[in-house]
Amino acid sequence: MKKIIPQGLLWLSLILAAPTLMAADILVKDGESIQGAVNKANTGDVILVHPGTYKESVYVDKDGITIRGVVIDGEWPVMEGEGVRNDAILYSGNDFTVEWLTITHYKGNAIMGQAGNNFVIRYNRVIDTGVYGIFPQFGKNGLIEYNVLSGIEDAAIYVGMCDNVDVRHNEVFDNVAGIEIENPRHALVENNYAHDNTAGLLVFITPGLPIKTTYDVVLRNNFVVNNNTANFGAPGSIVSKVPAGIGIVVMAADDVIVEGNIISGNKTAGIVVTDLAFITDISSDPDSEPNPDRMVFLDNLMFDNGADPVADVKALMLTQFSRSGPDILANLGSAQEPDNCIINRERYTSFGVKKWSECERKDTKDIVSMLIPGGAPSEVVTTEGRTKLLYQGICAGCHAYNLRMIGPPTLTVQALYLNDPQGIADYIAAPHKVRTDYPTMPPQGHLSPELLALQYWGRHRHMQPKISL
Repeated sequence: MKKIIPQGLLWLSLILAAPTLMAADILVKDGESIQGAVNKANTGDVILVHPGTYKESVYVDKDGITIRGVVIDGEWPVMEGEGVRNDAILYSGNDFTVEWLTITHYKGNAIMGQAGNNFVIRYNRVIDTGVYGIFPQFGKNGLIEYNVLSGIEDAAIYVGMCDNVDVRHNEVFDNVAGIEIENPRHALVENNYAHDNTAGLLVFITPGLPIKTTYDVVLRNNFVVNNNTANFGAPGSIVSKVPAGIGIVVMAADDVIVEGNIISGNKTAGIVVTDLAFITDISSDPDSEPNPDRMVFLDNLMFDNGADPVADVKALMLTQFSRSGPDILANLGSAQEPDNCIINRERYTSFGVKKWSECERKDTKDIVSMLIPGGAPSEVVTTEGRTKLLYQGICAGCHAYNLRMIGPPTLTVQALYLNDPQGIADYIAAPHKVRTDYPTMPPQGHLSPELLALQYWGRHRHMQPKISL
């Protein structure tokens, strides 16, 4: 009798017998283009960049792409901005990895994420890239590790409005802000070396952004030392207002745990806990709750902080009849309330923690990582959703709704281009300097003309101060 194979099994056998489509390695040699390789790449491909100098900007809007530098006998591939290009790498695809590159002399950013989930940024050297070094914005599930960054006029590592991010084993020095955790949820910052910045580690809320909260952040086992570099941030920007000499700043963020850090040699204070009035106007966004709540300070090694504090801290010291500057300064609003807690407070020179309770938690051994097991699902984005993400993943990195962050407030831009969507689209594609007191905006010419035009309307429709996600 003739054996009949069920149709489903027949199809399965044909699929298994077909040649397997494998991810490819795409080699890029000195004199060739990384962008050209990205254009040819498919999901799962690895772009291997050999030693050489690559004078270009690279845009990655595909999922599952890896850009990996090949280091041979100590020679690295170098992305060179020559002081004229704005950004080295911009990505918006999911499952993106970039590693083993030297990036230098860009005016804007070294590595910027414009949304995109499941990103990995590691083993890179970033030197003098202007505004931000590593800048994932509005992504979920990211790992930033083993990078070295210096000479950045805002934040060397800036995690903006992201969820579930681990930042570990990085060295940041000679920057304004070392590592900045701004409007994210669920972040672990551990085993980093932050030294000789204006401020070492910052966890805070910037009002006027689409996401209004910062919470569930762990700062653990970091070396935060000698952060006394004079602030060289862009005049008028929020970060330019951060006083020099601070190890850690917690501003308005909630549920922050500080444990096991070595914090020393910071001339203003080891740790400052404060509300939004510290560097900005708390009335600018009524939907951003201004006070830091539920701080948890566990065992940290702090010494030689506060040796030469700024004038306001000196004045506070006089009121306390203290000649020693603070290891911990809890200042303003609920920073002094008992829902914050500390253990072994007698080990530190501190102001403003008398009302803090004794912590019930003694360590964070139960917190291994903030990453999502199995990763975050890839975003399926509609055209409408894409315009919203464009604002949140691109514009909101420099523009808050009604106050200056780096660029002008969004309200100001809306007023200028209210009846001219094509005008704003043209400007976004090819910006030029309009105001002497603002830096030139990086061009977004990699976006399609349709999305450039829609970006304005997405901004106009969506960016109202009450938006929260």
